[in-house]
Amino acid sequence: MTRVLVPTGSVPPWMRALTANLAGVTQSVEDRGGMTARLLRSVMPATRPAAVLVLISGDWNGDPTHHGGVPADATVLLTQRASSLRNHGGQIAFPGGTRDPGDDFPLGTAMREAEEETGLDPSGVSQLALLDKFPVPPSGFEVSPVIAYWTELSEVGVVDTGETSRVVRVPLRDLIDPHNRIQVERMIAGTRAYQAPAFCVDGMLVWGFTGGLLAAIIEAAGWEIPWDKSDVRDLDEELAKVGQ
Repeated sequence: MTRVLVPTGSVPPWMRALTANLAGVTQSVEDRGGMTARLLRSVMPATRPAAVLVLISGDWNGDPTHHGGVPADATVLLTQRASSLRNHGGQIAFPGGTRDPGDDFPLGTAMREAEEETGLDPSGVSQLALLDKFPVPPSGFEVSPVIAYWTELSEVGVVDTGETSRVVRVPLRDLIDPHNRIQVERMIAGTRAYQAPAFCVDGMLVWGFTGGLLAAIIEAAGWEIPWDKSDVRDLDEELAKVGQ
């Protein structure tokens, strides 16, 4: 269940519209997925509980001259999963993973996994809000996203090449930029089997669960700038362009 974890005064002003509209993130995801997303949420068993950390950094006060108040130095921490992994190999993802015995789930899981994957110093992270659980059918995960603010930046990088091939802080303004936004689709036997929003940033294609959640967060936070949703491209061709 969605909930804000801190008082409003502990949330950067430019992120308060997001923490005040957590239900809007869920609504955006479900509207995009339609009945399929709602059905999966109701019937998919929580056989593989997982958590991810949506870690956002940037000047506390924001930039009142920019759309949504997003500061120029705002970033989102993303990783690229090792291509050898069985589930979602090569994909761009938020730091995170499955629940371990003894975890304070989902908050503790998100922080532990982020530290293990990126070398992040958890003492510089303020967890702001917990989102609804989202089913990810291909792998059977049920993912609980934790939205956090990076109060004190620390060095991050690849810790285990067997799990992660890249760790990057992507500028939030690049994700919001309409020129970097497309939709991707996958056709099977002439029928569209998949269509969803994606981002072309820093030589990466951010799609799937990560791309959909980022799109929902940007929309719910009031950061979205109108973009061409009719620009629909073949998923496999776009992945080939960036070597994912």
